[in-house]
Amino acid sequence: RLAGLTPSAVALGRLPAVPRVFTAPLSALAAPGAPGMHGTTVLCVRKGGEVFMIADGQVTLGTVTIKGNARKVRKLKDNVVTGFAGGTADALTLFERLESHFQEHPETMRACVEMAKAWRTDKYLRRLEAVMIVADPNVSLMLTGTGDVIEPPDGVIGIGSGGHYAIAAARALVDVPGMSAEEIGRKAMAVTSDLCIYTNANYTYELIKEDGGKAGGDDVASDAVRECCAVCANVTLEQ
Repeated sequence: RLAGLTPSAVALGRLPAVPRVFTAPLSALAAPGAPGMHGTTVLCVRKGGEVFMIADGQVTLGTVTIKGNARKVRKLKDNVVTGFAGGTADALTLFERLESHFQEHPETMRACVEMAKAWRTDKYLRRLEAVMIVADPNVSLMLTGTGDVIEPPDGVIGIGSGGHYAIAAARALVDVPGMSAEEIGRKAMAVTSDLCIYTNANYTYELIKEDGGKAGGDDVASDAVRECCAVCANVTLEQ
């Protein structure tokens, strides 16, 4: 017998309405494709002793592209790079906080675990909406605001609005003999740029090798260098 209700009332279904309580954040309840929910695409591929991280440069506000050459892959310290998807201010704040954790804990895994703990428990940090990839010659990790530190078994991580496209393309190519991590990453991002309207073809990237070598840059700068070299070569030939 329920307090205040007779058996007949229960039988007739005259029960008080119980409100439904949602414990998920509002962002998780938003409909797919809602304005402000779109990020970017960052892809990290590990193969053959190399780690290649690449991202597009598009910044989207609702349905408007406001910038096309943003740099979303950054060097954190020697042989450690990170990429982020989400709000720019939030991501930069998290980047600075992660940098401070690396000063306390030089090991990448330990620093990322401490960062995830702070991100989850700090009243200010847990309001920041972004996803990060951190990679060094030994490990590739994805960090989220829910306290997750995820290391993929195949060495491929993709985040952002086009992350699933990039992961699918990279996994299809990772077993192809003769293809390096950089070649796989560039081809997968090209496929993503064709499919995702929130991803452009203006890439920035970082390449880490297990022997300590590192290279990075962006395709715009590389094109300018190639054009300059071509002009210099023509001038030399004419002389």
